[in-house]
Amino acid sequence: MKKRCEWCGDEPLYVAYHDEDWGVPVHDDRMLFEMLILEGAQAGLSWLTILKKRQNYKKAFDDFDFEKVANYSEVDRDRLLADPGIVRNRLKIESAIKNARGVLKIIEEFGTLDSFLWRYVDGIPQQNARKSIADLPAKTKTSEMISKDLKRRGFNFVGPTICYAFMQSVGMVNDHTVECFRHEQVRQLGK
Repeated sequence: MKKRCEWCGDEPLYVAYHDEDWGVPVHDDRMLFEMLILEGAQAGLSWLTILKKRQNYKKAFDDFDFEKVANYSEVDRDRLLADPGIVRNRLKIESAIKNARGVLKIIEEFGTLDSFLWRYVDGIPQQNARKSIADLPAKTKTSEMISKDLKRRGFNFVGPTICYAFMQSVGMVNDHTVECFRHEQVRQLGK
């Protein structure tokens, strides 16, 4: 049996996310935007709750097309607030729209969301050697810098803890514990 990070347990959705997505370097702007929105939606909830709603989010937010989301109207906000397939929190929904507009401004300035975000790790995933889940920090200096920069640009639901979870999810850091079978695989992806 494969040894995994203990946080994923044996819930099939968690295991699939752990084995296929978590820690894999992401450089696609749409996927980066998706994870930014999903990590923000998770605030105060379990990640499993968001994973169960991920496909609904994709449908509700036009497959995370940030150009479309940036142009959402009050009608779209009302549609999202009425959608039982997502977290119907007004602040989180408005944040997703606001953050999409922020992504467009970042792209104007940096060319891509990818280049803006990955410059914080010099384009190379940070390789950690965590022995257990207890060694995982809630935030780091890097996640604090990203959070501060995004907030300065008008983003919401991007606190340092959310930013660190985002960094883990998109492979900016490899936080698979050293005994996890994915640790070395993900390390190789970052080369």
